Amino acid sequence: MSTKRIAVLTSGGDAQGMNAAVRAVVRTALDKGAEVYAVFEGYQGLVEGGERIRKMDWDSVGGILQQGGTIIGTARSEEFRTHEGRRKAALNLMLQGIDGLIVIGGDGSLTGADLFRREWPSLLEELTQSGEITAESAAEHPNLLIVGMVGSIDNDFSGTEMTIGTDSALHRITDAVDAITSTAASHQRTFIVKVMGRNCGYLALYGALATGADWVLIPEAPPDVDNWQQVMVERLKAGTRAGRRDHIVMMAEGAQDRYGNYIGSSEVQRVLEEGLGEEVRTTVLGHVQRGGRPSAYDRTLATLLGYEAVVAILNAKPEDEPVLVGTRANRITRLSLMECVTRTQQVAEAINAKDYEKAMSLRSASFKDAFSTLKTMVRALPHAPEPGQKRFRIAVLHAGAPAPGMNTAARAAVRLGLDRGHIMLGVSNGFEGLAEGQVKEMAWTSVNGWASLGGSMMGTSRKVPHGKDMYSIARTIEDNQIDAMLIIGGWNAYEGVYSMIKERANFPAFNIPIVCLPASINNNLPGSEFSIGADTALNNIVEAVDKIKQSAVATRRCFVVEVMGHWCGYLALMAGLATGAERFYLPEDGITLKELQQDVENLIRGFNSGKRLGLVIRNEYANPIYSTNFICSLFEEEGKDVFDVRPAILGHLQQGGDPSPFDRIQATRLARLCLEHLIQQSDLGDTSGSFIGLQDGKFIFHDMRDFDRMADMQCQRPRNEWWLSLRPIANIMAKLTPEA
Repeated sequence: MSTKRIAVLTSGGDAQGMNAAVRAVVRTALDKGAEVYAVFEGYQGLVEGGERIRKMDWDSVGGILQQGGTIIGTARSEEFRTHEGRRKAALNLMLQGIDGLIVIGGDGSLTGADLFRREWPSLLEELTQSGEITAESAAEHPNLLIVGMVGSIDNDFSGTEMTIGTDSALHRITDAVDAITSTAASHQRTFIVKVMGRNCGYLALYGALATGADWVLIPEAPPDVDNWQQVMVERLKAGTRAGRRDHIVMMAEGAQDRYGNYIGSSEVQRVLEEGLGEEVRTTVLGHVQRGGRPSAYDRTLATLLGYEAVVAILNAKPEDEPVLVGTRANRITRLSLMECVTRTQQVAEAINAKDYEKAMSLRSASFKDAFSTLKTMVRALPHAPEPGQKRFRIAVLHAGAPAPGMNTAARAAVRLGLDRGHIMLGVSNGFEGLAEGQVKEMAWTSVNGWASLGGSMMGTSRKVPHGKDMYSIARTIEDNQIDAMLIIGGWNAYEGVYSMIKERANFPAFNIPIVCLPASINNNLPGSEFSIGADTALNNIVEAVDKIKQSAVATRRCFVVEVMGHWCGYLALMAGLATGAERFYLPEDGITLKELQQDVENLIRGFNSGKRLGLVIRNEYANPIYSTNFICSLFEEEGKDVFDVRPAILGHLQQGGDPSPFDRIQATRLARLCLEHLIQQSDLGDTSGSFIGLQDGKFIFHDMRDFDRMADMQCQRPRNEWWLSLRPIANIMAKLTPEA
């Protein structure tokens, strides 16, 4: 049987992460014994053939993981839309013996791929009759296999929760709005920020949620009143009266009113200038959202999708329908490509028909929840409590090491709680502050500007309460008449609550609903696949390693980068995937001398073959003996005639900085769910303690009494770590060559 030959192309608008996807396709195909070709300039390259279709080797995709755009190019091809153009494309694939095509693009590109697949048998028949290919050749390739990946910053494709490029675009938006907010506050000025998205308001909605914007206009949910301009102006004026110095209005490029009339940024600017009586500035972010380096999330997502695409196409049967590889419930999945395309097109049709309820229903449940949350968060002041409503006193505190996103979660909890008529209490300095009675009532404006701030504005502490601390905490709960508690933090927070629950027999004051919200850069908390702060830490690592790689390529140097994580290797493994490291050392695996010897030999062979840079990621607790310095000394000694070695211990830069969009959005979502859970428990008199987490795409509350059963208490990590299943993929990408 001949070697399977597949091709990959990128089409439509570029998106950050496309290069990572191409790299993953090429390396996975080679690792599995297939031949792989890249089609340059999208479908136009498929039509032109010749040098546009090139065979790829392992090194063809070296050094592209961190690059934005697509190195194999993309172009919108009018010729491919014609029958004659597709006939040329079929001939060019047949000349190379290719009958498997992986397409990375949007709905138009994927629809074109399906049409090409359906026409394939008739196209080959035409080519056979014209004598351009032989009947034997046509018989060898009777069907064209298609696998799609969605590369689009708009996140407008149904079936997959995230598309390649969306997270990076959100990074550009949040960075821009964070910068604009500071100058807007300095001048007490209003800014309009217009973002991309076509008929999808995802970027505008989640960008507004992540940055603390004051108003949002999206196509799926246009203003529900005719005088929306007046309502918007009054809402912003109310914000000014409440103490806000700046206002941000976020709008999608496809914004319209409920009658389908386009809403332009110039119209919004005019309305605001007339209504507010002040200067209003407009920033159209445009293609900056598409440019630059991909985020850690997009690099990882694209790599996993590229791997799955190759597995799908190599295992496909000739009669199989085309599939889309996407993500659902934090797992890579396969879906019917054309079902997803049809559902995607239905959203645009619903918007055009002004059926906005249907348009919202066709979006994900999280999209609708985010819009509902945002409507509360943009209020100038909360709703007044209902007459006769039972008002609970809910305390919020941070505990454990600081994690980016803690402030975002606290802000959401405080505002959502106040809007529902409850009394929100802020506790300073974690359990230590709770024991000392550092409790104060929070107002709506107490959390102004917290959405984008890293660290902990309320202060936190690693102290785990025990002994006399329990008595002091019980007194504070009683003195402040606390009805429920939301603890935002990491391992120390969970340990503290677990200890309090075990002491309930001695301290009746602890018999109140308590929920832990996971916030730890180590991502080491049981019951949750993602902790708040871990995505930010990963992006900090990736940004630092990108700079390290740039400094090293001219000097034949190997860097050993030490990352945090304690006894959890999440950051090390995911950083290895996102940076293209040759090796990663995890505490779950440990390190042996035999492995170090093999790694040295691989590095020497690679450098002798022309390699200019080596990269190794080591978790800080991977091995107590084989430290970062030990590994550097060993590599330096063994490779002294071939390459030199430098350590890079990243330290607390991983913990600092403003939270990433992912962490801001996740923090807001978790805070809302936790608050609703606490209110429900308080209503029912349910005093059980719990911790929330995202597992298999669902948010689940676990009983805190199960904490020790679900966790490895000695190593301070979950007993089941979902991300360890990604090791084989990371190992494939890390090889120096497929034979290594």
